[in-house]
Amino acid sequence: MSYSFNDHGRGLLLVTIGVTVLSIDSLLVRLAATDGWNIIFWRGGLMGLSLGLLCLRGRRLATLRGNLGKSLASALLLAVTSCLFVLAVMNTKVANVVVILSAAPLFAAFFTRCFLLEPVALRTWLAIALAMLGMLLVFFGSLSGEGFVGDIYALIAATAIGGNLTLLRRHPHLDRIPPIAIGGGISAVVALPMATPLALAPQSYGVLALMGLLQMPLATALINSATRYLPSTEVALFYLVETLLGTLWAWWWLGEQPPHATLFGGSLILLTLFVNAWLGLRSSGTGCVRRYGVGSE
Repeated sequence: MSYSFNDHGRGLLLVTIGVTVLSIDSLLVRLAATDGWNIIFWRGGLMGLSLGLLCLRGRRLATLRGNLGKSLASALLLAVTSCLFVLAVMNTKVANVVVILSAAPLFAAFFTRCFLLEPVALRTWLAIALAMLGMLLVFFGSLSGEGFVGDIYALIAATAIGGNLTLLRRHPHLDRIPPIAIGGGISAVVALPMATPLALAPQSYGVLALMGLLQMPLATALINSATRYLPSTEVALFYLVETLLGTLWAWWWLGEQPPHATLFGGSLILLTLFVNAWLGLRSSGTGCVRRYGVGSE
């Protein structure tokens, strides 16, 4: 499948902003200072409420009815990702979680190749390998044998991310908002029996409102929309930026200064993504020239 320069650039912009907004997720989970099930309940419930109101409009509601099965599948994958991400952060080190989530591009590439039969560019495979190396450099020595259950949660979440991005890539015309709203609602329903949602400190409610009403809906909508213009593998690759930025947020807000390995590995990640994006834009630009005969005589 070919992309025009404008499409590829739009996709890069959407996913860059989306992942940047998403990157404060781990920090907000810590700042919420409450049980993981309370976070899942309020974050999911507020997402479902705020975005659900947008879905009540005629066109979106009609679109949802016409694509109910695909929307529910995406919503379930989003709910799995949301629940297990929070539980992973609560049960193991943040470093473990973000490193394991960096496997999402591999799952997306596998699903894309197997189910969509869409070829994965060699440059993308190389970018994944280099970025994964950057992750190992960032968190070298951070991983331990503790928190095994949290690590498993993170691995399943990474699989769900890759699966959802591939599903959305397969259906580019699917409205991205309803699955996010439904996924949030599913998360809240699942968490409710284990949660104590009315026994939180005022600060916790403020952080959870920020997450559920603004940060997560905006980030998820932007990232999911990027799959209209980019292969799911490339979109998933940008989740690696969350690892780098999440470390920086902890440094700035919590005073956790990263070691030199973090700075070196982060630089490798950013350089890899920049080169991969530049090659993608150059390739799509060449395709645009050939398609419309620009510059031909």
